[in-house]
Amino acid sequence: MTANSRHNVEIGQRAEQLACEHLESAGLVLIDRNYRCARGELDLIMQHRATVVFVEVRYRRQTRYGSGAESVGPRKRARLIATAEHYLQRNPRRAAQPARFDVVAIRLQDGGPGFDWIQDAFRVD
Repeated sequence: MTANSRHNVEIGQRAEQLACEHLESAGLVLIDRNYRCARGELDLIMQHRATVVFVEVRYRRQTRYGSGAESVGPRKRARLIATAEHYLQRNPRRAAQPARFDVVAIRLQDGGPGFDWIQDAFRVD
């Protein structure tokens, strides 16, 4: 792994931690993080009341090419949905609960990170 890729991994891990803390302060409870399977990865899996929440965390240093939330396009959504289905198949107790997909976009701003939390950002068709 190159120094640049290690740096990017560290930034991604820090962004996920910031997003997790932000969501926990809003009452969500962490179930799992970085769930991986052949279909993809889920950054955070959280519980919000009776709902399982699959959270995609996006960090952008600049928004010149669009926000982090805008970068979750159709292909990324399809991978997130497939990975969530895999997770739910292996966790039948969670599969019985309602579920949603949230996106947390983190951006730099004066005084620290800014959060755009988009609840129910997209749905399974």
